[in-house]
Amino acid sequence: MTPQILIVGAGPSGLVLALNLARQGVAFRIVDKGEGPGATSRALAVHARTLEFYRQLGIADRIVEAGILLDHFDLRVKGRKVAMAPLGAMGQGISPYPFILGLPQDVHEQILIETLASLGITVERRTALTGFTQLATGVRATLHGPAGEETLEVEYVAGCDGASSAVRHQLGIGFPGGTYDQVFFVADVDAEGDLPDNALTVSLNSEGFCLVLPVRQTGAQRVIGMVPQAREKQESFTFEDVALEAARDTGLTIGKLHWFSTYHVHHRVAESFRVGRVFLAGDAGHIHSPAGGQGMNTGIGDAMNLAWKLSAVVKGQAKSEILDTYVQERMAFAQVLIATTDRAFRFVATRAWWGSLWRTLVVPYLAAVLTRLKPVLRFAFRTVSQTAIEYRDSKLSSGGAGQVKAGDRLPWVESAANDAPLTARDWQIHVYGEAGEPLGAAAGDLPIHAFAWSDALGAAGFARDAIYLVRPDGYIGFATLGQSESACRALQDYLKRWGIRGVSQEDPSSRT
Repeated sequence: MTPQILIVGAGPSGLVLALNLARQGVAFRIVDKGEGPGATSRALAVHARTLEFYRQLGIADRIVEAGILLDHFDLRVKGRKVAMAPLGAMGQGISPYPFILGLPQDVHEQILIETLASLGITVERRTALTGFTQLATGVRATLHGPAGEETLEVEYVAGCDGASSAVRHQLGIGFPGGTYDQVFFVADVDAEGDLPDNALTVSLNSEGFCLVLPVRQTGAQRVIGMVPQAREKQESFTFEDVALEAARDTGLTIGKLHWFSTYHVHHRVAESFRVGRVFLAGDAGHIHSPAGGQGMNTGIGDAMNLAWKLSAVVKGQAKSEILDTYVQERMAFAQVLIATTDRAFRFVATRAWWGSLWRTLVVPYLAAVLTRLKPVLRFAFRTVSQTAIEYRDSKLSSGGAGQVKAGDRLPWVESAANDAPLTARDWQIHVYGEAGEPLGAAAGDLPIHAFAWSDALGAAGFARDAIYLVRPDGYIGFATLGQSESACRALQDYLKRWGIRGVSQEDPSSRT
């Protein structure tokens, strides 16, 4: 099949985009200039919203089995325990995955690569994008790989090629932001200590912080921290330069070192995520502080958002205007995320005189109080897990019914199993109550899923017998109360406005 999409970059964002397109039957190529997948753990946290996406793709169980369930948050000051919060209780009823999954990025990527291989798809390694030209009906791209130079034409290009993105550079898109002054370290070690099992431990001290979490099922621990200020001016570092302070702050007895690196933290968002038929996703469009482990998960969210829209357009299931909403939705979230993680990170990592007081006195007091308040814990889980992401301001969002508004993530109700139909990864209509004949006529060939009404559905915010049109990524596109003639007409108007068709109504001639 002639490729319709070219994916540049085979990190998590590019691989998830590829897997989505493959599941949708869209022809594509995925290339990466590197020799092979990463061999170090790098990004580690996999959040609930990402696992919900992976359930849609059929790989959630395998991902969870490969990782470690972090179901507790443990806060310490100078090694002394001051607060603990159970993540499972925080996320109960919000997501089927009420935890943070600890999974090394190299293992994570390998699962995605193997899943693609099972579908007959291979990442083309040592293949770089050297240039491209946008045409009226597509993009002419030049690749340089092991066999030499090659030119191909595709309908769209997705730049998932990291913070130094060649795609972004050729588009001439600015990447404003900054770099924190502090130097940070990350190490994977064998260690022993009194830290709780399956916990994310944060230890604060007068100079900064240190994080510890299990990184591999073999028992290794990931240790992340700030290089002591007295050593920041050194040109190079070894683990011995930070090991003493890390052991003191965490209470660990550190043994074998598996991997060590130092780095500066950057915070940037591209000035645009799209020029014509070329898109940016993942680190090519935004890079973050490590606060909350949001970076990789945000890139995967980009891929999920972009994939179904590209698929719908190239298969004639939606108008090309729907692609405009990718930029609107994902840039808005990236900008908010950068602002919030930046503020949080500056408070925790600052070298200012008040930083020590904040970390060692104020934070422990606040944590001891706030971790006893259930609404605070649930808000924290929604925020960190990315289940609170909504697109209410998107042009693609219209209406609302009950407490559920268009643009919201479809609320998960365990007793109704209302997330099960999302594995179809296609537009669908949900009715919580009874679906009448007028709705069936208005829906055309879009599937209608009716769920028997219950108090649990009402508690989740749904309105009885209302119409909820659910997007392929599990967000509400359109919602309205009841199934009157005017409500059904509004549904039809929405479908017509965006050219939305069911799978059986693909119209290749409509591709633009």
